[in-house]
Amino acid sequence: MALLMEHQFRQLPADRQVETRPFLEAVSYLPPFFDCLGSAIFAPIKADIAGNITKIKAVFDTNPARFKTLQHILEAEKEMHGAQWPKVGATLALMWLKRGLRFIQVFLQSLVDGEKDDSNPNLVRVNVTKAYEIALKKYHGWWVQQLFRAALFASPYKSDFLKALSKGREVKDEECLEKIRKFLLNFTPTVDAIYELYNKMHADLDYTV
Repeated sequence: MALLMEHQFRQLPADRQVETRPFLEAVSYLPPFFDCLGSAIFAPIKADIAGNITKIKAVFDTNPARFKTLQHILEAEKEMHGAQWPKVGATLALMWLKRGLRFIQVFLQSLVDGEKDDSNPNLVRVNVTKAYEIALKKYHGWWVQQLFRAALFASPYKSDFLKALSKGREVKDEECLEKIRKFLLNFTPTVDAIYELYNKMHADLDYTV
């Protein structure tokens, strides 16, 4: 659980603006989350998330004052890139990043809600499947979907996942789940706010990879 709780996301202000620097700091600790799922098939998502964080940070670092919030980045890039926007820059990177974050959010929420396969209650396959179908499946072509179908069958036991999330420490499942609930208190609204921003600015793209 240390993986999540040591780097909490900030509570959103009243205007639901996501401040770029603390967002990047918090999200930069999330790629190892996919190591906890125990399958190398999740490595592409991990690499994709890490790569998109790097791209957003590179843009932010060029002018931190101008790019103070994620909305400022999208608005500035829309002005800078014209007809190419939103297929470029940090806007495109954040579009894909938010989908990876939604995967994490749906997966963790499903876990704390107690959703499980009654015939295999200690597997997280049900939770991973739900997260994939909601967050990523529609953006993946047939071949990538087949890879993830294989990954689902390699999903770890819930007890092993929670232990990995706790960096190998022996902790009670309910204690872990309670910490996940606390993590989601700020993480979920942050992900929701980014989705709302993309809807408001018509910045989402539906192409598949």
